[in-house]
Amino acid sequence: MQGPVDLACLARSRASRPGAACKAPQRPGKAGSAAAAWLAALALAGCGGPPTSTSYFPLESGHRWVYEQVSEWENNTVDREPLVLRTLGSDSLDSGTAWRRRSDSGVDYWLRADDSGIYRVASKTDLQEAPEPDKAPRFVLKAPLAVGTSWQAPTTTYLLKRNADFPPEIRHTHKPVAMTYSIAALGETLSTRAGQFTDCIRVQGTAVIKLFADPVVGFKDMPLATTEWYCKGVGLVKVERTEPANSTFLTGGKMTLELLEWN
Repeated sequence: MQGPVDLACLARSRASRPGAACKAPQRPGKAGSAAAAWLAALALAGCGGPPTSTSYFPLESGHRWVYEQVSEWENNTVDREPLVLRTLGSDSLDSGTAWRRRSDSGVDYWLRADDSGIYRVASKTDLQEAPEPDKAPRFVLKAPLAVGTSWQAPTTTYLLKRNADFPPEIRHTHKPVAMTYSIAALGETLSTRAGQFTDCIRVQGTAVIKLFADPVVGFKDMPLATTEWYCKGVGLVKVERTEPANSTFLTGGKMTLELLEWN
């Protein structure tokens, strides 16, 4: 799900997220279009060396991550989509230098990394002529990298949809809401189809969006929850997103983004 990143002494770049999604050296995975909206990224820092956070979210050029995104809805339908992310090196924006990351869904992200963490500063779709600056930094990882560190970033729904109305996707008609992220654990071990990863940071995000559930319940706070794992030397390895509906008017579900390979 994120924001820009600043790196140290002219030598770094970033991957992307999802909330966002992104990784580095161990093996690739895939993700999908909804995940692309999810993921966002980072860019540059000072001369004493890159911030520690960039080892968990590499920004330098030459990295590639392959993900698979699996969306499972409450109506028992399942979609599978691939997602490929690449780091393209540093670019000059009006606001300064930033690290560029591109998704094969046609979205580019610019990030920075400094002592405050890794954050996204701009994004651009293939339909836009120039990068669109973020109104405020959108953090991917915030310093210090310690349990309890928290931040907020806007999010939207990726799974919730109406059963009858058009367009069915809630995200097309409702404004983003604030999601609160926090570092929940350090040093975790995680196994995926790309292999086993150690020294991983687990980040959890929670938000609510008020939607019309049905004529009996009326409007109801719908929970949105995200869990993300960033592993040292690799980047984003896995994301789990839940958006339950439990409504006759709406359908929710669960989305998983898993790394398949990387370099």
